[in-house]
Amino acid sequence: MQIAVSGANGFVGRTLCSQLCDTGHDVIAIVRRSGISEARAHECLIADDNFEGIADGMPELGRCDVLVHLAARVHVMQDRMAEPLAAYRAVNVEGALNAAAAARRAGARRMIFVSSVKALGEGEPGRPWREDDQPAPVDPYGISKFEAEQALTAFGREKGMEIVIVRPPLVYGPGVRANFQGLMKAVDRGIPLPLGGVEARRSMVYVGNLADAIRVLATRPEPTEGVFHVSDGDDLSVSGMVRAIAGGFGKSARLIPVPVSWLRSLGRLTGRSAQIERLTSSLRIEVSRMRKDIGWMPPWTVSEGLAETVRAYRTGR
Repeated sequence: MQIAVSGANGFVGRTLCSQLCDTGHDVIAIVRRSGISEARAHECLIADDNFEGIADGMPELGRCDVLVHLAARVHVMQDRMAEPLAAYRAVNVEGALNAAAAARRAGARRMIFVSSVKALGEGEPGRPWREDDQPAPVDPYGISKFEAEQALTAFGREKGMEIVIVRPPLVYGPGVRANFQGLMKAVDRGIPLPLGGVEARRSMVYVGNLADAIRVLATRPEPTEGVFHVSDGDDLSVSGMVRAIAGGFGKSARLIPVPVSWLRSLGRLTGRSAQIERLTSSLRIEVSRMRKDIGWMPPWTVSEGLAETVRAYRTGR
């Protein structure tokens, strides 16, 4: 198949393009900078974040069967934009619609839109989120992702294009940055962490598992559309995650059992309530549709994924 991937040189995009090439598909890497995506892919350069410049036909693309849309304005903890929601909408909603229109003109019958668990909300409704739950996003990023899901579903219904929405939770793996990288650094240095009392469970997905699920959904010959949750299927507690990372380093986790109420009080005093709330609250998703409807199981276990992530961190990959 001829599969176009936007955001092909990103964290998930590189792994996905590699898997698609390994399984014999022709990949068109839609990127803004040349030379840093999968070497076996054909590059299609774009000039803007919201795909406006290629919405009218995407001549560089030629023909494609499926578009996987990974490109997005990602979640920013301390967003200094004057109107954050407008900035997210321009890229995550308008950009996704422009990309869908261009891909349809290029012959694509299906679009895989990679959304986010944040389209559902910041916490869970007392149980893991299901695919058919009513989302309740809170922050501008989550709102824009949910609005994009709705807009693309309407577009697909009107234009006869299959729209598949994938909602991953926290994605980790070789090359992961931000908070997960900071956590690995702290564990590696033996810094005591006040997380021993945090038993909140968080769904996660290894980047290789996410890429495999996207590949399966993109190349499935049967008609496929709707919302799919993807995770490793083994939701660790926050303290359990730290212990697993420490095990990958061959070290003991230095966890201090600080009560969660104390951590939340500290968050209010330091102006970091949102970060502490995320750290101490459960956020899990069910993956029933991927398992029951598609028959997909994650190729890597959590322990294997974390071990590979730590190995890459230690070798500087």
